[in-house]
Amino acid sequence: MEINLTTPPAGSPPLGKEQQAAGVGILLQISMLVLSFVLGHVLRRHKFYYLPEASASLLIGFSLAPKPFFSNFGAIVTFAILGTLIASVVTGLLVYLGGLTFIMYRLPLVECMMFGALISATDPVTVLSIFQELGSDMNLYALVFGESVLNDAMAISLYRTMSSVRSHASSEQHFFMLIVRFLETFVGSMSSGVGVGFISALLFKYAGLDIDNLQNLECCLFVLFPYFSYMLAEGLGLSGIVSILFTGVVMKHYTFSNLSESSQHFAAAFFHLISSLAETFIFIYMGFDIAIEQHSWSHIGFIFFSILFIGVARAANVFSCAYLVNLIRPTNRKIPLKHQKALWYSGLRGAMAFALALQSVHDLPEGHGQTIFTATTAIVVLTVLLIGGSTGTVLESLDVVGDVNNDSLGESFDGNNGYIAPSYEEGTSSGSRLKMRLKEFHKSAASAASFTALDKNYLTPFFTSQNDDEEDLDGQPQEARRAGFREH
Repeated sequence: MEINLTTPPAGSPPLGKEQQAAGVGILLQISMLVLSFVLGHVLRRHKFYYLPEASASLLIGFSLAPKPFFSNFGAIVTFAILGTLIASVVTGLLVYLGGLTFIMYRLPLVECMMFGALISATDPVTVLSIFQELGSDMNLYALVFGESVLNDAMAISLYRTMSSVRSHASSEQHFFMLIVRFLETFVGSMSSGVGVGFISALLFKYAGLDIDNLQNLECCLFVLFPYFSYMLAEGLGLSGIVSILFTGVVMKHYTFSNLSESSQHFAAAFFHLISSLAETFIFIYMGFDIAIEQHSWSHIGFIFFSILFIGVARAANVFSCAYLVNLIRPTNRKIPLKHQKALWYSGLRGAMAFALALQSVHDLPEGHGQTIFTATTAIVVLTVLLIGGSTGTVLESLDVVGDVNNDSLGESFDGNNGYIAPSYEEGTSSGSRLKMRLKEFHKSAASAASFTALDKNYLTPFFTSQNDDEEDLDGQPQEARRAGFREH
């Protein structure tokens, strides 16, 4: 029997029409991307910050220098993990209590916790864009950036945990399941991502790929490792997004330095291009999805009070975590109150909250899922337009932008995740310089257990072929010494 493969099934549109429709859709998407980038360039050129757009803010990528990120790693983890947990629980409980008091649409407790988890994922790309345009203290920039990177992983893990608890039959095992499922999702996904990142660092360190005729292979492997991490986690029933996030952090810090110079340039340009295109497309997709999806606008009270509760939860997150961090830090290293206020105000909601809310439409009963999705959509739009549009004015009023060193007073970072004594100036006397070096040595010895000390003394030498921060006794960097060796 002869089968005509080109004949479409009965009742379906002709194949040519399908291809034409697909082509028109792709053309529309490309046109929107081009328009977004052009609009972003125009807005940035005219320093117009009151209409935050995706392409301008998303061009930041992972442009944060590793040193301030890892120097503030302890504080970042506190805000991203403990703070996100606090924000999720506070939001969920307030929404549940609001339903009990009949001031808003009532949801079961577990579903309120799911809503609290998904809405706690911050996406302050607009704030970071304005930080970069106006200039800001690197401590504040590192905290905002680091929290936004890591709290997505925490929010995903909490949401999946609550979703699993909701579907479990035995209510007596809810608390035990909550802990086990969270550890399985977050710790498992993080471990797989970190493991793949470290394996890639060792491969590029010892495989000898940094020669001319193997640079194409080097670049291909570097691009493939993050996607390998994603698929590995998904195959193990974990979160691929969480896994690829930690793989990216590890590879940026360790693997990237093992690449040849030309491969480093290619990888930086490639991921910069892909991230700009992909994330701008996500915002365009959000716009289309907001218009296409069905929304439940009958519960305006749920939206209004959710916005208020999110502000309260964000305050509980930021100020409680800052208080804990400041208990550990000495007086000259504490997070200033104006930085805490900026952190609170920078808690915009974006693509991650939207994606989890869209997932809740399928995970929850129709009315409940639609209510959460509608509320999240409204919150994302309002925070991006209102908060994002006023961010420049607010940050200037808090005096945290305009001078990259206005708060650090010439300070840099140390292993205690905060500020250290001012750096040495050329006019400093030899005796004062010696005293300051001795003080630094004492502080570094006292904080040997810190992550920065562990990274500098053990991880970086083991996983990388060179340490860019290492200096000789005469203060010359490694590159200068190598140049001297080549000249001789």
